[in-house]
Amino acid sequence: MRDVLDKLMQWWSAGESVAVGTVVATFESAPRPPGAVMLVGPGGEAVGSLSGGCVEGAVYQLGEEILESGEPILQRYGVSDESAFAVGLTCGGIIDVFVERIDQRSYPQLSEVAADIAAGRPVAVATVVAHPDPTRVGRRLIVRPDGQPTGGGLGSERADDAVADDARGLLANGRTETLEYGPEGQRRGEGMRVFVSSYAPVPRLLVFGAIDFAAAVARLGSFLGYRVTVCDARGVFATASRFPYADEVVVDWPHRYLAAEVAAGRIDGRTVICVLTHDPKFDVPLLEVALRLPEVAYVGAMGSRRTHDDRLKRLREAGLTEAELTRLSSPIGLDLGARTPEETAVSIAAEIIALRWGGAGIRLTEAPGPIHH
Repeated sequence: MRDVLDKLMQWWSAGESVAVGTVVATFESAPRPPGAVMLVGPGGEAVGSLSGGCVEGAVYQLGEEILESGEPILQRYGVSDESAFAVGLTCGGIIDVFVERIDQRSYPQLSEVAADIAAGRPVAVATVVAHPDPTRVGRRLIVRPDGQPTGGGLGSERADDAVADDARGLLANGRTETLEYGPEGQRRGEGMRVFVSSYAPVPRLLVFGAIDFAAAVARLGSFLGYRVTVCDARGVFATASRFPYADEVVVDWPHRYLAAEVAAGRIDGRTVICVLTHDPKFDVPLLEVALRLPEVAYVGAMGSRRTHDDRLKRLREAGLTEAELTRLSSPIGLDLGARTPEETAVSIAAEIIALRWGGAGIRLTEAPGPIHH
């Protein structure tokens, strides 16, 4: 939703109606994850993508119909014949797309949700996408980490309580998915499907060491959607002009900066930490802090095999356990044969992506099974 929100708000603020198609569930080798959105605007404009081109035409036509009828629809798309030339996904996957009409009357809370997203405040939107009672389809609940849910509700207090509780759990982990309940929110039941779209703050990439490799990692991290911070104790190197793709450049001792961010609650399970200093006076104190954190997505450290062995020796002497040391990706990155800073950044990003989605990091031509994990 983030990539089309500005355009959606432009139409919503003007009092227009927009058809919004959202991927709410995927199966097998689906090309885009839950949460991908496509808009059909009041003038027939198409904005966004659901599948990289496989089903957009069909969803566009459905969106035009829903702009007229106002009745939301949950539609499943997959390979529909042996040649896969009919509407469907040629990759062999299956996606469920929920298409609804959104305007100020049907979604009066949209401006508040958009303001939360713009300000980096966590918010989740729970939408009923299937229910035995068709009048409940499209009902919404706005859930924030603290306070009572807002919105029109899902049709019963029990459903609101169950979904709000589960949505807060998904929001805390930055996860977006469809949940199933009984018609009144019973946890052991079926019939009501609720899509929970989580808008957690943008995940962070912390790059320690103001070197040329850090500039390449910052650039690629920004491209991948991270909020990038470059930190180094040496002010002569840690400058905004050297790191134009970083959201912020901090001059501080790395371990002190990380400890302060932890204390401020700005480090979570999606945070990626790249230690590129390969200088023990910087990286050993920093890794003492990083490897003892209860939840981060990734901790990687640059250096040769000799540097790695010396680093492990120093960390053991500092009291880190073997379990804590196993969390360290060192030497950092996948074996791509990288030489330049840019190639090394690709190697590091590849390892981060592989760990995030459960990839093996091997050539797809040599890998059996589905492409998407």
